Amino acid sequence: MDHDSPRRIETGVTGLDDILSGGFPVGQMYLVEGDPGTGKTTLAMQFILAGAGRGGRSLYITLSESRDELESSAKSHGWNPQNLPIAEFVPAEANLNPKEQYTIFRPSEVELSDTIQKLTTVIDEVKPDRVVIDSLSELRLLASDPMRYRRQLLALKHFFAGRDCTVLLLDDRTADGSDTQLQSIAHGVLRLEKMHRSYGTTRRQLEVVKLRGSAFREGFHDYSILRGGLCVYPRLVAQEHIAAFAGERIQSNLPGLDKMFGGGVNRGTSSLLIGPSGCGKSTMAMVFANAASQRGERAIVYVFDEVLRTAQDRLESIGIPVRDEIAKGNLRMTQVDPAALSPGEFAAQIRADVEANNTRVVVIDSLNGYLTSMPGEKDLSVHLHELIAYLNQRGVATFLIYTQHGLVGNMQTEVDISYLSDTVVLLRYFEAAGSLRKLVSVVKQRVGNHEDTLRELRITNKGVQIGEPLTSFRGVMTGVPEIQSTSGAKA
Repeated sequence: MDHDSPRRIETGVTGLDDILSGGFPVGQMYLVEGDPGTGKTTLAMQFILAGAGRGGRSLYITLSESRDELESSAKSHGWNPQNLPIAEFVPAEANLNPKEQYTIFRPSEVELSDTIQKLTTVIDEVKPDRVVIDSLSELRLLASDPMRYRRQLLALKHFFAGRDCTVLLLDDRTADGSDTQLQSIAHGVLRLEKMHRSYGTTRRQLEVVKLRGSAFREGFHDYSILRGGLCVYPRLVAQEHIAAFAGERIQSNLPGLDKMFGGGVNRGTSSLLIGPSGCGKSTMAMVFANAASQRGERAIVYVFDEVLRTAQDRLESIGIPVRDEIAKGNLRMTQVDPAALSPGEFAAQIRADVEANNTRVVVIDSLNGYLTSMPGEKDLSVHLHELIAYLNQRGVATFLIYTQHGLVGNMQTEVDISYLSDTVVLLRYFEAAGSLRKLVSVVKQRVGNHEDTLRELRITNKGVQIGEPLTSFRGVMTGVPEIQSTSGAKA
């Protein structure tokens, strides 16, 4: 243990402690800022409840919402309101009784000082080790000018100094822009943001703007508000998850296909299966996943594009008994809704499954669906790079499906992601003898030798078959091949 690192206090929010390297340093004042609806109050209640659960003394001071509103919010998350110690402050100016309102003095001259005095009195009586003040916008409105507001906050900071009390100040950023003066007073700043998408759920992100004298994970981290509170998904850093594994090859149980890969697919590598719609990309990935599950290894398939039942029916119809393997627990197929998913949450799901179940094969079907869960194409390669690097370093064989536009001839790709994969498998249609046929070829493999031939792929109700190399054709990749004679001349 590093004796120079500050003592920390748990936040009560899943994932946030990881970002903060264990939690908030004890005895400091922190600013939690965000627009209305970002979950500031929910986070603050989790912070208070975490302290109460450990037998500590906590206090939630509300200047905006009423006790009834807070207790109702706590019940909606399944929390017991009795575990939430609330001190309700209602400024006299907000009281409709004329006798309770000031008529001689300016309210700003009296209300702020009275509120601060009552607040400090309550804290001296309770002597809490955790305090939440919700929210600073009310104190800002009571102040006559920004200078007085800042001085009162400085006085409040000095009041808490030496009391071994960790304080969260909530601010809804109703003031113009970000209050940089307030950020300079706080020991740490936590910002919650939400981004509206054209379709689907709102995407929420968290950022630790600063944390004095303490390490933390920088950058933006996705989070969601669920029943039970905020769930934060720390940004995935692949270098933090290096694990030793045997450098062996996994096989598909199809001799022709394994021969194309030089004996099978290497563990700890990613394979990109790319081609037009319906050419057999998903089926080929499922051949490897099903073979792994039959060997007793754990495999998981994330399905973006198909309905799960349809995908399973299709695989059963071509002789891949996925339902038997699912019943055994070796194979799992899960439906993914990109409209209700953030990239951070998806990466967290994969990481949790790999580490909890020792998953050895992961299939993402498809990257086109994964792309729709991104805020923009520029983020795809960044998120995907870390996710693939993480899976590679855990010894997982990853299969990525990507659908190109078109059916024959020149295929078009929205985003070039082939450089992220260790192995690239190309699938195409071609016309021969009056019928549409399929071909498969391994065009790239970073580890080990591989075939550079083109083989025919057949998918029937008896299963998947890999044919012999297509040596009697030329121009197969164009979709309209020409038959050539054995001498090599065009027939």
